[in-house]
Amino acid sequence: MPLTPLEGTLGRKRASHLLRRACFGATPSEINRFANYTAQQAVAELFQDLLPDPPLPVDPMTGTEWITTGVTDANSEEFQLQQYFLSWWIGQMLGQGVDETQKLSYIFRERLIFFLHTHFTTKKSVVGNSRSLYFQNALFRYYAFDKEDRIIPADEENPEEFPEQVFPKNFKELTKKICVDNAMLRFLDGRLNVKGSPNENFARELLELYTIGRGLEGSVPEADSDGDYIYYTEQDVQEGARVLSGFDTDISFGNIDEDTNLPRGVIRGNGTIASQHDNDAKTFSFRFDDQQITADPDLLVSGQPGEESVLDEINQLVEMIYGREETARYIIRKVYRFFVYHEITPDNTLINDLVEVFETNNYKLQPTLDALFSSREFYEGDDGVEDNRFGSIIKSPLDLSLGFARSFDQEIPDYETDLNGFYEYNGNILGIAGQLGLDLYEPFEVAGYSAYHQYPLYNRSWINTTYLTNRYDFIRRRIGDGLSSAEGRVHLLDFVRENFEESLIKDAKAFIIEVATLFLPVSENIDFSDNSLGELTSERLNFFYQEFLFKEGLGDPGEEPWTDLWENNFNENIAAERLTFLFNAILQSPEYQLM
Repeated sequence: MPLTPLEGTLGRKRASHLLRRACFGATPSEINRFANYTAQQAVAELFQDLLPDPPLPVDPMTGTEWITTGVTDANSEEFQLQQYFLSWWIGQMLGQGVDETQKLSYIFRERLIFFLHTHFTTKKSVVGNSRSLYFQNALFRYYAFDKEDRIIPADEENPEEFPEQVFPKNFKELTKKICVDNAMLRFLDGRLNVKGSPNENFARELLELYTIGRGLEGSVPEADSDGDYIYYTEQDVQEGARVLSGFDTDISFGNIDEDTNLPRGVIRGNGTIASQHDNDAKTFSFRFDDQQITADPDLLVSGQPGEESVLDEINQLVEMIYGREETARYIIRKVYRFFVYHEITPDNTLINDLVEVFETNNYKLQPTLDALFSSREFYEGDDGVEDNRFGSIIKSPLDLSLGFARSFDQEIPDYETDLNGFYEYNGNILGIAGQLGLDLYEPFEVAGYSAYHQYPLYNRSWINTTYLTNRYDFIRRRIGDGLSSAEGRVHLLDFVRENFEESLIKDAKAFIIEVATLFLPVSENIDFSDNSLGELTSERLNFFYQEFLFKEGLGDPGEEPWTDLWENNFNENIAAERLTFLFNAILQSPEYQLM
């Protein structure tokens, strides 16, 4: 059955939910704006057309970019360039320098790039090249918003010789491109895969991790025999490796893909003949109906494989894999775990609905997410499941650190006028994420970050004794004394004055509820009564109340002194201290760790 469109406006709770999942969080003004949107209007703003391309990363040593021009002796060391690339990407995730009318859409695009990175994982320590990492990142950016194919119109004067060209954009096409991506060729040893000595690493992960998978964890049926993985076999890995043989990394980055206009790998050989490609027919197992992949004779060069014929074989391989329904189902499960909930049962109807949308739209991610984010199911959960909506995902280290900066609308040093400050600020976020368990572009496993694939823990792997302590310490340090914005801290007094009416601020209990509503995913219909039916217990609210107004500090404790402070005897030190007590209590609560 189709997804159920959500009717009416979102309201603040649903708006916050969408923006946490799609944009690493949001400012109070963004939440309030989206609260007045319908789900369809909100999604339309997230999927804006004609977003600007990001500026190229710049090396502070030379003051110029090194991505397109290459590296010289004047450049920083390669390990530094990799760090600058990562810090640059954090800046894109925060939408630094982007016009406010496009900012949320721009950030959402970067969020999708991060999702694609968690799916087609790469490790910087293995790739060892900042330009390769950048161009893979650009490849994900190209395919992130894939609703419209790239079309080059026919030549008006000579349409027969130069007809219209259509370059499809979808998840399936991205899969083809990743097979010959320079970073991936290095990461999974595709460059070592040659005729007569096939390296099976990438072929194995292409099947197991990137496309068809090995079934729903916890519900995988018994294999028929050794080497049978239910949806593919060891034979398919071996034959797939032969299809993929003969490519090498291109350290000049001069071999440009005509579909994407981005660099890709090169064939091993003399530049025309792919001498290290296995050109014999490849026969796949019964799991693929004994299908054969052979070179198209019209694409051969004097009977020998060339770049075009090898790419055609890769095209046949990916088309064959996507011809099995389980491929779409495996990819949609990854989408579901990233944006909705980690646990999936065999009878999950939302998965079935999303698979139908994904397949009907030719494996395009954008229409699939459009349908998901516009649906009642995304906000209210699937039938029979109670906890797959608000506050059901533990924030990743990036969601926590970037979300903090987003929620408080922290000002990032300008990329053009303060490059060193830009890299320092974003490098600090990278360091925080590492302390919390996510070393960006350096997952522990070939399969990627455990939270996105490791059954049965999934996102619960973000929490252990050390990581939780570091999460609370991160909040404490960023809250600071409430009167300074140096070193990434929040000037709480300014933030509160800019985002809350004074009449609300001085009403202590109403103010607590308002702050909790903005920052916690489970905060609907809450009040201080003992019989409250809200999503936060009265005990939790009263804890916030006690920490806020009665914790030992400056000034007299209690509600009346707080109100009097704002009405008659304002003292910014007292106000700031009380606000730090409140925000530390709310942001160090277990509920704030959820999204």
